[in-house]
Amino acid sequence: MAKAARAAGQSEILDRYATDYPVGPHDQPQSMCPAFGSLRVGLRMKRVATVLSGSACCVYGLTFVSHFYGARRSVGYVPFNSETLVTGKLFEDIRESVHDLADPDRYDAIVMTNLCVPTASGVPLRLLPREINGVRIVGIDVPGFGIPTHAEAKDVLAGAMLNYAREEIKAGPVQAPVGGKSDRPTVALLGEMFPADPMMIGAMLAPMGLAAGPVVPTREWRELYAALDCGAVAAIHPFYTAAIREFQAAGRPVVGSAPVGHDGTAAWLAGIGEAFNVPAAQIAAAQNAFLPAIKGALGGAPINGTITLSGYEGSELLVARLLIESGANVPYVGTACPKTPWSAADAEWLRAKGVTVKYRASLEDDLSAMEAIKPDLAIGTTPVVQKAKELAIPALYFTNLISARPLMGPAGAGSLGQVVNAAIAGKDRMDRMKAFFEGVGAGDTAGVWEGSPNLRPDFRAQHQKKLDKQARAAAAEQMI
Repeated sequence: MAKAARAAGQSEILDRYATDYPVGPHDQPQSMCPAFGSLRVGLRMKRVATVLSGSACCVYGLTFVSHFYGARRSVGYVPFNSETLVTGKLFEDIRESVHDLADPDRYDAIVMTNLCVPTASGVPLRLLPREINGVRIVGIDVPGFGIPTHAEAKDVLAGAMLNYAREEIKAGPVQAPVGGKSDRPTVALLGEMFPADPMMIGAMLAPMGLAAGPVVPTREWRELYAALDCGAVAAIHPFYTAAIREFQAAGRPVVGSAPVGHDGTAAWLAGIGEAFNVPAAQIAAAQNAFLPAIKGALGGAPINGTITLSGYEGSELLVARLLIESGANVPYVGTACPKTPWSAADAEWLRAKGVTVKYRASLEDDLSAMEAIKPDLAIGTTPVVQKAKELAIPALYFTNLISARPLMGPAGAGSLGQVVNAAIAGKDRMDRMKAFFEGVGAGDTAGVWEGSPNLRPDFRAQHQKKLDKQARAAAAEQMI
């Protein structure tokens, strides 16, 4: 598909994606379809319509998972067949669809997304009008063969929207945020976070005379203007390469890491203060106001155990820092996201604590680390958690059970202790379950049986001979 896309004139897009989202040991996503990331961003925005163009099975799956995660609104779909795809009629159908949908009373913007097949076929969304009846048209390509994770697809749409908003700002006055403009310099926050985290960050910034700006990806269009109006950007999730490029084009400095744990908060507040030229006394005041409370919260919820950590959200290194400061031993951290300058401080801190940090970690990397270390708790993606439970290792799903908690400041310092300690304490229960179900559901016992399965090793041996013969014939043909 990648070769077909280049032959169809999509080389510029694929080259940009290759630079922004370099692949790792695997050249295709190992998590869910990347388009879910950009779709999720669009569906969470007010007065924004989202439309997909792709294979029906892909659109069905994306629509299903979007509503599973509470989208509460429709997903548009422009269908196609072989004829409309080959003749170019699909692009005409897309253009007609966005014209029909462009109602300024309902929408500020329409996000039109090409999935794998339209991208590989060269459907040129760049030729769509930028605006119809006052409704912005944002076209993006989110192919699985160009974007390694669904987390990075969030950046594709966030970057495209920031680029559009930046061009609008250059052209003239734009709408103010619904809540008005802050009377203090603001820090834009990059990355989806637990809702309480931006408020906590705002409280930590207040002693320095600063305020927390919008969180990007934003919840409505005019927040993009407020985000670009910031004094600096906090790359809480460090993989938003396209979004950071737009902020840098607007002349905004970028600060990496996050106010997580004692050491992370101290360093982050100092970095933000330096970006705004805040006097050292004010930086110290902000640190002194919160660091003792963070240290107390960490000491009040200690974690005793060895933990392996992996995920694809982009906050894995931050969570690892919090676990270590809570007392846990974390020998391995794997993230499906790439290495960027904005996570360098976190990686350096972790390595100084003896942690192996693996960027662009594959599922095989995460499983190998867990099986070798045999931790008291494995935090990871669904297949990692599944494998851990097969081995009677307590496990927690990173996205739903770790990301869905505050991580910043004093609130984050004690947020992981209870759930992590409860999971570690469940080791005996895991052992009993493993002993009870040992051998069930694997190999000859897969499926549902009232008695012992009827095994026929003679049939298996005969079938294996046929397979071996076919393999020899195929090898002989290749030699010819």
